[in-house]
Amino acid sequence: MGDVVNLDLHHGHQAAEGPVERRRRSGGRGSERHRAAPTGSRYLNLRNTMASSRVLSDDAVEAIHEASLTILEEIGMDIILPEARERMKAAGADVTPGTDRVRFDRGLIMEMVAQAPSGFTMHARNPMRNVEIGGNNLVFAQIASAPFVADREGGRRTGNQEDFRKLVKLAQCYDIVHTTGGYPVEPVDLHASVRHLDCLSDLVKLTDKVFHVYSLGRQRNLDGIEIARIGRGISMEQMEREPSLFTIINTSSPLRLDGPMLQGIIEMSSRNQVVVVTPFTLAGAMAPVTVAGALTQQNAEALAGIAFTQMVRKGAPVMYGGFTSNVDMKSGAPAFGTPEYMKAVIAGGQLARRYNIPYRTSNTNASNTLDAQAAYESALSLWALTQGGGNFIMHSAGWSEGGLTASFEKFILDVDMLQMVAEFLAPLDTSPDALGLDAVRDVGPGGHFFGTPHTLARYETAFYSPILSDWRNFETWSEAGRPTTYDHANRVFKEKLNSYERPAIDPAVEEELDAFVARRKAEGGVPTDF
Repeated sequence: MGDVVNLDLHHGHQAAEGPVERRRRSGGRGSERHRAAPTGSRYLNLRNTMASSRVLSDDAVEAIHEASLTILEEIGMDIILPEARERMKAAGADVTPGTDRVRFDRGLIMEMVAQAPSGFTMHARNPMRNVEIGGNNLVFAQIASAPFVADREGGRRTGNQEDFRKLVKLAQCYDIVHTTGGYPVEPVDLHASVRHLDCLSDLVKLTDKVFHVYSLGRQRNLDGIEIARIGRGISMEQMEREPSLFTIINTSSPLRLDGPMLQGIIEMSSRNQVVVVTPFTLAGAMAPVTVAGALTQQNAEALAGIAFTQMVRKGAPVMYGGFTSNVDMKSGAPAFGTPEYMKAVIAGGQLARRYNIPYRTSNTNASNTLDAQAAYESALSLWALTQGGGNFIMHSAGWSEGGLTASFEKFILDVDMLQMVAEFLAPLDTSPDALGLDAVRDVGPGGHFFGTPHTLARYETAFYSPILSDWRNFETWSEAGRPTTYDHANRVFKEKLNSYERPAIDPAVEEELDAFVARRKAEGGVPTDF
């Protein structure tokens, strides 16, 4: 029993080897582990065919629904934009004269919410990169809006254009990252008056995926819409038929919608572009300390924003965003990937399905580095959002330090985890060929399957090949310098950047884009305070 058989699967012959310990010391399992990862084309157009989990009974969902409508009827929201208040009043809302306060009859809210589509397509510059939103579709977006960026050599540093471009290129390199999510890091070395022009132009040129525009004033929205239109090489009429750009609208919890967010809804929804209404409700800070109370406030704020999109344009594409978590009651710092976050994510999915609206949620963690905490908090987030029926997943790759830092190494770890999620969600093949009865007949009792035709035909693609897992034995791993996951992720992101290829773009489109950006810069971009 001391001898083992080592199979050369590439050539299908058997070669006797010595004792197990000698085989292990010579390299053993995974000595050639770091081969190229799968191409990833199968990670486009993901569907989650698993039954969605529930943390709320039907009665509990209705209790939250009714309580949130009571908030909107009795307390209302502060709507900090006169034009928005006028539109709401025209639709039937109760606007208190001389104040920002608006109250909404529950019948009005439900009438408006019922107009929102249950699904839609977001159109990319490359039609292969179009993404379906709603139903059981699952779309992953890159980290967005981090003020800092980090890698092992450079440490944590303020966002800049060079790192912004590197992160955008990494998003293009992996099919599992279906869209960019915004600026992966804020490039503060670009002046705020023209930053959006440079960044959105880069998103068109360096990727061929759907991208995001920030709602930070009307002109930024208009510039983003025009850049997306030019990038696709289409007319504005076609753009209105084919949503091609999205914006995240965050409420100012508790119970406020500020001017730039409301203006963003008006500009985007009126042109049939995608609005993702997302309250940021931290239990114990900007929302009641109970998860149920925070969810009720989240639901009220989300419904108000969704209803307003339909007051602007009935049928405009919109998503129900959930971002409820808790805080560390000792320090007040946000906590993510917690049991409370998991419950809120799954409950948010139940609420979104109650209104038949696509559901946005996030892959989160609060770790300050690439460590076990970063992995397990993200794993719990991914568990909750897949089980909870998330459709559009923000911050899927690169999120670190509670969203304050975009990490190059964490991006690679997340890509690996996202691909594992996709592999797990792939339906199990139970065809006659997959059942392998002929292989079992050939081997019979007491044999092995390494050299069977059934195995040899599949061994290269039979199982997921992780990007970062190191399966070498202890001796070989030690001889290699005991590299960690951090080491592997650092190496991989550099290799990916070195192999990056800019996606093809029509020269006429690029010329038109450059001319538009140059003209808008010459006009001064947008006003700023500095």
